[in-house]
Amino acid sequence: MSFRPKPETEPLAYDVSGAARVMGVGRNKIYDEIQAGRLEAHKLGRRTVITRAAIEVWFGKLPRFTTSAA
Repeated sequence: MSFRPKPETEPLAYDVSGAARVMGVGRNKIYDEIQAGRLEAHKLGRRTVITRAAIEVWFGKLPRFTTSAA
């Protein structure tokens, strides 16, 4: 994975709704992935937050899509 600078306007962490929005999945999927241990999350008071780095790690661990020759 190559390093690419992040714009200063991009948050370091998201709440569950924000993470779901940037990841393109639903809130339930976020909670499922946290519960399964595939997505790292932290508690900030009562809020559950997911770091941008944790989101990138999660995407990096997804299986690659391959097409089979017909």
